[in-house]
Amino acid sequence: MPIARIDIPAGKPAGYGKTVGDVVYETMVSELKVPENDRFQVISEHKPGSGLVADPTYLGIERSADALIVQVTLNEGRTVEAKQAFYKALADGLNARVGLRREDLVVNLVEVRKENWSFGNGIAQYA
Repeated sequence: MPIARIDIPAGKPAGYGKTVGDVVYETMVSELKVPENDRFQVISEHKPGSGLVADPTYLGIERSADALIVQVTLNEGRTVEAKQAFYKALADGLNARVGLRREDLVVNLVEVRKENWSFGNGIAQYA
């Protein structure tokens, strides 16, 4: 169901993007109850000044140049509590696995109806 777009600053150690992707996927499974093997991700690196902007002080949160953005498009219907648990678990997981400061994570969930997906063959599998 979900597609995760993960935008990270360039210059990170080898394997950083893959590890971030792993944590995003594992957290979607554990907190949002995404099915196993339902992993579709686009991970993009951005050089400074080339397309990754995370305001350094919006809402009083001090973000560094290491800030990254995760946007997940998924089926509608999860509770606010499940979403909040996802945000916290993702921030904690990225902190533990890649040392990302919790302040440096921006997350956006985009909910869509099930008929808005095709996973191949020109068929809306969930319609």
